[in-house]
Amino acid sequence: MNLEEYFARTGYKGSTEKQDLETLTDIFQHHIRAVPFENLSIHCGEKITLELEHVYNKIVRRKRGGWCMENNQLLGWVLRGLGYDTSFLGAYVFNPHQNAYATLMTHLVVKVVIDGKAYVVDGGFGVSYQMWQPMELVSGKDQPQAPGIFRFTEKNGVWYLEKMRRKQYIPNQSFSNSDLLEKKECRKVYMFSLEPRTVEDFRFQCTYLQTSPDSLFTKKSICTLQTPDGFRALIGWTLTETMYNYKENMDLVEFVTLEEEEVEKTLKEKFNITLERRLVPINVKGSYTI
Repeated sequence: MNLEEYFARTGYKGSTEKQDLETLTDIFQHHIRAVPFENLSIHCGEKITLELEHVYNKIVRRKRGGWCMENNQLLGWVLRGLGYDTSFLGAYVFNPHQNAYATLMTHLVVKVVIDGKAYVVDGGFGVSYQMWQPMELVSGKDQPQAPGIFRFTEKNGVWYLEKMRRKQYIPNQSFSNSDLLEKKECRKVYMFSLEPRTVEDFRFQCTYLQTSPDSLFTKKSICTLQTPDGFRALIGWTLTETMYNYKENMDLVEFVTLEEEEVEKTLKEKFNITLERRLVPINVKGSYTI
């Protein structure tokens, strides 16, 4: 495991000497545009493990992606190796279909402190809720980014992340009522405390999320990658490509349904992923919006 190999994977060629916000942002953006948020291992007979060396080999050497426990664990390792003051936090993800936060802490994020200011760095959420820049950990402040306006709110030691999106233009009207589309313009994303966590705190969740029939990740095969002007996502057989701010205060959202034989080719061409085992796509309705 070495940082040079990781940077070759993400295409980052900038400074590694400065531990400042600008460098952190650049490294982070290279990561989210090179490394997909994906759970394809679950749907092609592979086991997801949290050992850092396994995560490194999967993402860096096999050029795969991963979910939050993989992406953010690797990012944390990179940032620590560069001298950043980092720690892990644990979050409870909001389920819009149940209108409630999860009762299980399933989301791992990275906290980075620079010159006394704390930031949240999260490279493992995907779709339109994927932040593009580290977010300053302050309550009640709108933080506009290309995907929309993010905001933290703190109440009694609990922090909440929400996102306001633009209007959406959907050329293929047969998808205008898709359950993949978020209907609300302001969406809760997750809640968390500032209690430091370790990867060990996520062992049970890692097993549960890839085996339980109640888990979102067993119900949907997901692969999503940020692009210079938006993101693309393959959920089951549905390919979505979104361009942010296509027109003033409007995002372009394009949907297409793939044939079975197109899935593997699309993963290679759109996400730079080549699977070693055959993927069995799945998309049970509900619980996931873009």
